[in-house]
Amino acid sequence: MNHNSSVEIQLYKPVALMPRCTIMLKKFLAVLPILLLAGCATTFTRLTPLEQSRNPNNLYPVEVVFNSSQQSLRWESIQPYVLANGVSSPMRQVPMMQNRWDGFVLVPPGTNSVDYRFKFDYLYNVIGAPPKPNSIYSPVYKLTIDDQ
Repeated sequence: MNHNSSVEIQLYKPVALMPRCTIMLKKFLAVLPILLLAGCATTFTRLTPLEQSRNPNNLYPVEVVFNSSQQSLRWESIQPYVLANGVSSPMRQVPMMQNRWDGFVLVPPGTNSVDYRFKFDYLYNVIGAPPKPNSIYSPVYKLTIDDQ
């Protein structure tokens, strides 16, 4: 055996010796899920005024535009709801308007405001499997009733 040559096996390389591209790849992989989620951006645009005058039937119209860049979303499967006071009420698509829905929120007599939000149930495509269900919620909005 030749003692003049030494064979050294390094199982672990110190970070300082790792190629820069490997370090950059690890950083990129850490933020990849965030980038993928950003690619499926969904927006809710509330078209309802912040304040409405009290009416005799205590039902107040609400309207929203729903947009999503999620390529797998099956638009024909969307079922929108407005949620207020623990009640889920179905909404309808506004005729001749794409991505726009309206519905009604019940505000009982003697109540001057209500918090509400929109919920959209839908199916999305999955490669090699049948479509899967999902839901997305809007932020919470506040409707104030003026007792003029």
